Amino acid sequence: MKSAAGMQSKKWNLRSINPLADEFASKLRIPGFLAQVLLNRELDTPTIAEKFLNPKLSDLIEPEKMPGVPKAVERVAKAITSKEKIAIYGDYDVDGITSTAILWHLLRMVNANAEYYIPHRIDEGYGLNADAIRQIAENGTDLLITVDCGINANDEIALARELGMDVIVTDHHQLPDELPAATAIAHPLLDGDYPNPDSAGAMVAFKLAWAIVNKAKPTAQTPPKLRQFLLNATTLAAMGTIADVVDLRNENRILTSYGLKALPDSKLTGIRALIESADLTGETLDSYHIAFLLAPMLNAAGRMGHARLAVELLTSDNEMDCFQTARYLKEQNKLRQKCQRDIFTQAKEMIGHAKLNHPDRKTIVLAKEEWHTGVIGIVASKVVDRYYRPCIMLNADGEFAQGSARSIEGFDLYAALQACSEHLETYGGHTMAAGLKLKKENIAAFTQAFEDYARENIHPDKLVSMLDIDALCPISEFTESSVGHLRRLEPFGQGNPKPVFATKAVHCISPPRRVGAKGDHLQIAISDNTSAVRCIGFGMGKLEKKLVESDCFHVAYEPQLNTWNGNTSVQFVLKDISFE
Repeated sequence: MKSAAGMQSKKWNLRSINPLADEFASKLRIPGFLAQVLLNRELDTPTIAEKFLNPKLSDLIEPEKMPGVPKAVERVAKAITSKEKIAIYGDYDVDGITSTAILWHLLRMVNANAEYYIPHRIDEGYGLNADAIRQIAENGTDLLITVDCGINANDEIALARELGMDVIVTDHHQLPDELPAATAIAHPLLDGDYPNPDSAGAMVAFKLAWAIVNKAKPTAQTPPKLRQFLLNATTLAAMGTIADVVDLRNENRILTSYGLKALPDSKLTGIRALIESADLTGETLDSYHIAFLLAPMLNAAGRMGHARLAVELLTSDNEMDCFQTARYLKEQNKLRQKCQRDIFTQAKEMIGHAKLNHPDRKTIVLAKEEWHTGVIGIVASKVVDRYYRPCIMLNADGEFAQGSARSIEGFDLYAALQACSEHLETYGGHTMAAGLKLKKENIAAFTQAFEDYARENIHPDKLVSMLDIDALCPISEFTESSVGHLRRLEPFGQGNPKPVFATKAVHCISPPRRVGAKGDHLQIAISDNTSAVRCIGFGMGKLEKKLVESDCFHVAYEPQLNTWNGNTSVQFVLKDISFE
């Protein structure tokens, strides 16, 4: 079944009914559709499903089992005892910011002489750089600890060693063919048997901090102050994990689930200021609030200015300073949003003019001089959403062009950049997202090489966006009580998306309405003759006329509880509409 709801058509992937669903629903005392969702996600025994629905902090993997952590702890312990100067070198995204804050808080609590360094996104770029290494060494640093970066910085780490510093690398990015010559490397991929290879940088930093606590505590009982720190650190690690879009199953689910619950009551002044600035005080916070409200405010520091400001927010205990900083970041995020809209508009015009949306085209590479480097990664994601092609956005101001890449399911972006590396100066990242830098004169050659690689490695079927649908259900199944059960699946994100359901042969029971400031959205009330429900379709306003003309159609949706003026009711958030 194909949709007619957007610029990019979607193919519905409707999961078949699992014969174990009724048994699951009965044993777990949950609605049938929730049982179907659990089985779709290969949680195929009631015991495993129960563990998923009720994550426990005690099930976190012991920190000493993280590859490289024990050796790193020994070196940190020596630095603490010897009063050596420690520098934490972070990244400018939320994962790097929260990782830096976690380690800084812990090191200060155990009386270490610690400071941090965050590179400027535009002036210095991602990861370690030689000038920063020299500056850190000149400041008398004995031990350099990287967080959320460093695994590919062989030359820079060699320089640090030459300048007399020991280096501990904590990272989670793709391993290079040759590891850097660091004193210790804490990385989940160093051991193929490690149970959580999808750890974010903040998870690695959290594990190192936890292991340092275990080393430092005088008895088996963790002192209250350090215990409170670890609880606070779960909120920071949860934010970094969600913002970095890693898999939110298994251990990552446990950490983010607990961190989200603890977030509203965080003892960190900066977190409280951030929540208040986002008008979320008193709210039950979930992964949406992190990914789309709080994380963008933290990211705005690095995108529009310097990410050090965000780290200062998360490490300060000065209430007035924190609230001023949080409000400033909120304004910076508004500027980022406007900049993003402007670049996206320009990108769409360039795509249309160059016919990069032609069905025969496999990739989209765009470059422009004045594009803001801190924003183009977000725009690349929006281009992928709209045209469903791997996209690279480049700022081409000066001798070098640098930018961000985003991919589609099934296309390994890191492998593609590796195959085209003869045209690049630097690159790094993951399967789905990456950064790159190249000489301006090489853009055309790289664009062709990237397209050629995609033609060899993307089957045409992969260029159609798939909409995974967990179950075909009558509207009557979604009552206020049953929809409430879906919250037990949170936090949602990569690897654990919000469940999507479908109902066929529905009809409007009142005229559809275009809503929103520009009439971009759609509001309808539908029925399938078992029950009726109100729906909101974001970005679907243009379908108003077609719905008026249609006797029946099919809908895919996310059910949710909507509270307005004290009244709660079920509402469907439409993901797609099909008229076939």
